[in-house]
Amino acid sequence: MMLRRPQWIGLALVLALTVTLLALPREATARLKLGLGSLFVPLFGLANSSRQAARNAAEAVLPRSALISENRALKLENEQLRLQVMRAEEVARENARLRQLFAWRQTTPWKLKLAGVVLRDPSNWWRTIQIDLGSRDGIAPNLPVLTTSGLVGRVGAVGLTRSQVVLLGDPSCRVSALVENETRDTGVISAGGPLDSSLVELAYLSRNADLKPGQNVVTSGLGGIFPKGIPIGRLVDAHSAEYGLYTVGRVRLAANLSALEEVWVMLAP
Repeated sequence: MMLRRPQWIGLALVLALTVTLLALPREATARLKLGLGSLFVPLFGLANSSRQAARNAAEAVLPRSALISENRALKLENEQLRLQVMRAEEVARENARLRQLFAWRQTTPWKLKLAGVVLRDPSNWWRTIQIDLGSRDGIAPNLPVLTTSGLVGRVGAVGLTRSQVVLLGDPSCRVSALVENETRDTGVISAGGPLDSSLVELAYLSRNADLKPGQNVVTSGLGGIFPKGIPIGRLVDAHSAEYGLYTVGRVRLAANLSALEEVWVMLAP
């Protein structure tokens, strides 16, 4: 097979280069080999690194089923951690509330016992509740029940370990009340409205009572059940009743009857 002219030229160059390398001294040949090696070594290292990276990536890829299983496990763990955080926050809030309750008890002149609310009346949930104290705890009918904010009601029926509390606004829980104004007007807390548990009526006030919105209303001490000075709420408004024979006011209760968790029962002295 005949070689073309460019091929003859290339062959001649290779032969010339070979003869030249063989004619060079040994030291020059060694330096030339070292230089050529330093040019090709990085290329070989780069190729090896690429093959190793591809091998690692292939080993890191998991089957789809394994990824789904791992994702579910992570979601379950995340939900469990979220529940733990919620429980911890609730415990912290409860501890803060109890610290406030016991700190408040130290400032009152009454003998009090803390009770937890365990049940609400399902038929009319804001007028009666049940607490986890009974006769074995020294609870008796008609004992006042209050919170740090104000009066809640009185003890009704008493069992061995539980008691029913009749709340303000129930027709059977009447309280003699005093308006803290210059004329010291007195009336009776009676039934509240059916829709708003925070409002009750203050009836049988004098027709000349000096009533203004925002005035404080407290227990008067009359009647023998509730001692004087327990906060009840604030006056909202007032109007004449029974053709002007007396005045009826509306009072917004200080205690939130729809959110009771713990209450204080005032024990007999």
